[in-house]
Amino acid sequence: MHETQRRDVSDAKALKGLAHPLRQQMLTRLQRGGPATSADLAAEFGADRGATSYHLRQLARFGFIQEDTARSTGRRKYWRAVPEDVRLPHRAANAEAAAAAQEIGHQCWERAEHDLAAFLGTPEAYGEFGAAALHSLGGTTLTAEELARFTEEYIAFLARWHREPDQASPGSRHITVLFNAFPTPDDSGRHGSTPPQPDADSDARRSP
Repeated sequence: MHETQRRDVSDAKALKGLAHPLRQQMLTRLQRGGPATSADLAAEFGADRGATSYHLRQLARFGFIQEDTARSTGRRKYWRAVPEDVRLPHRAANAEAAAAAQEIGHQCWERAEHDLAAFLGTPEAYGEFGAAALHSLGGTTLTAEELARFTEEYIAFLARWHREPDQASPGSRHITVLFNAFPTPDDSGRHGSTPPQPDADSDARRSP
């Protein structure tokens, strides 16, 4: 069993290393489908084997994947995703890091939205998984501190259900879980605040 560890990625080089579109696709494939070789990934993505080999080395360089030594034989090297909770910076140290973090976020959500649209188009094609799937939209009223606690509790809950592809139960398939928790843009943010009190001069003018 591989335990998921939190990793805060703020280094511009590491962020840029992850922002490359093909690397994002390859990392997602390893996370969802389990260990693979550069040849496997080249065939799946229609890419040059030399290119996939290079991108795998870059992902390994920045610690996002590692060699699966239990599977590797001779020159046939298998790679697996490192099970970790990757956190992108809310406030990057510089413009370069901020741009890379933003690009990673955009790619992740575009991929998730594409997958959701594909599922919603033909839910019946997923059989019992389609029947068990859930889509929910809700909200609550929290302070910034409570919001931070809420998100950490959610991530901890998801981590308890984490399974590596090669350790999952028979009949399992990868499940995409989307989660957003952010302040509603058109909300005043004054819920629960103390109503403004009139100043002394105003009180004096209204006094009989």
